[in-house]
Amino acid sequence: MYESPTNNNDSKDDTLFKRPAGVLLDEKKWLYLQKRYHMTPRELQVAILVCRGFNNEEIAKALKIRRGTIKTHLRNIYRRVRVKSKITLLLKFVDDTSKFYSASQHVPQIPISEKPFGSVSAFKTPHKKE
Repeated sequence: MYESPTNNNDSKDDTLFKRPAGVLLDEKKWLYLQKRYHMTPRELQVAILVCRGFNNEEIAKALKIRRGTIKTHLRNIYRRVRVKSKITLLLKFVDDTSKFYSASQHVPQIPISEKPFGSVSAFKTPHKKE
């Protein structure tokens, strides 16, 4: 597990060294990415751990494989996704899934009007003044 550096200051400084608690990509999005980039189940596991902030050594321990094997999996993933670093991998995954899910879910456009939302005419198209 990741250990933050020892610090004699308040424990609030330790928050700088912790992994984020939020999840950007859920299981459904990971399955989409696996199919899109033809990742093996093991490559998917590596990609998930990379995107959660694990380093290569931590991934190797978690998956009980050698660090060299992690590097091989990462090289294969980078080649397929066409990125060169872990951060660009994460950004590409987030971008791909947001494009896919926003395109598949039609969101109605709400017109912008100066009138308050309470009035019925706020959603009508404005007429030209002659």
